[in-house]
Amino acid sequence: MSTPVLNKAAVNENSRILGIGAYRPDVIVTNEDVCQWIDSSDEWIRQRTGIITRHRAAEDVSVIDMAEGAAREALAQAGIEASQLGAVIVSTVTHPYATPSAAAALTDRLGATPAPAFDISAACAGYCYGVAQADALVRSGAAEYVLVVGAEKLSDVIDNHERTISFLLGDGAGAVVVGPSDTPGIGPSVWGSDGSKWDAIGMTHSLEDVKKLGESARHSDEIDDPAILSATQDVWPTLRQDGQTVFRWAVWEMAKVAQQALDAAGIEASDLAAFVPHQANMRIIDEMVKKLKLPESVVIGRDIAQAGNTSAASIPLATHRLLQENPGLSGGLALQIGFGAGLVFGAQVVVLP
Repeated sequence: MSTPVLNKAAVNENSRILGIGAYRPDVIVTNEDVCQWIDSSDEWIRQRTGIITRHRAAEDVSVIDMAEGAAREALAQAGIEASQLGAVIVSTVTHPYATPSAAAALTDRLGATPAPAFDISAACAGYCYGVAQADALVRSGAAEYVLVVGAEKLSDVIDNHERTISFLLGDGAGAVVVGPSDTPGIGPSVWGSDGSKWDAIGMTHSLEDVKKLGESARHSDEIDDPAILSATQDVWPTLRQDGQTVFRWAVWEMAKVAQQALDAAGIEASDLAAFVPHQANMRIIDEMVKKLKLPESVVIGRDIAQAGNTSAASIPLATHRLLQENPGLSGGLALQIGFGAGLVFGAQVVVLP
């Protein structure tokens, strides 16, 4: 008996980014505000990071709220309806539920049901991971249009008094729609991880620690026991990092990955219209520009000065600002690279929408 031949999905040879959107929360936190919580100064923060302000979401604004705002703009710019989406991908590490996914809720809000929906936990590389998967889904024929969102409410997982990372972080969301193209619009993705530095960026405590504290609280005679309340604050998971390890790794190793993405795309640095790295630290961005020997004609995304480090949202937010300020870059080539906790990284050359 012969094995029946399965139908093959329609294949799209190429994909590209068709539209981009952004959501920036209304609350602006200045360096002077930050210095209420840590012993620092506006001058020191600017010199060490390049950050002047960062956006923080109000208490009643969720990751999904911000993702929706960015997604609706991206859909409008792409000129498609949510019902046409073949998949919804949300890159986030700050959705407050392990399950269900932020993507499933976003899909319902947008009216994209029954599109498959899933989250990516790849921190600051999450957006590039999402673009890599969207590119593959479109070109394989598994989806015609894919929504990729990077959305973070990092203010929920920081201790304002913590000095290694809290003052760097902001909230926000960026989104793109990826769809079929007559010509290549997304180059080969170069992505990977280095788990040997798994603890260089992470949480101060695990959910297991919180669980144990909860068990202790249940056995306490006083539900509002001050000792229990104090312990709760002490073990609540917040972000921290080994700044020197991350800085050295980003500067030395990520420039190599960025060059590999250029090589994979078959282009030279001089062919680029823009470079949009993860907005981790202005000094890291400047060092990468030097190591890549980017000509002055390449416009550098530097959204970090106004937005801070927004993890998975940083590259689409920076790209959105770049195009607002330089609309003539539309249709040009941009090298984008994300890197962060894991440690994980991802990069690709894209045609700007």
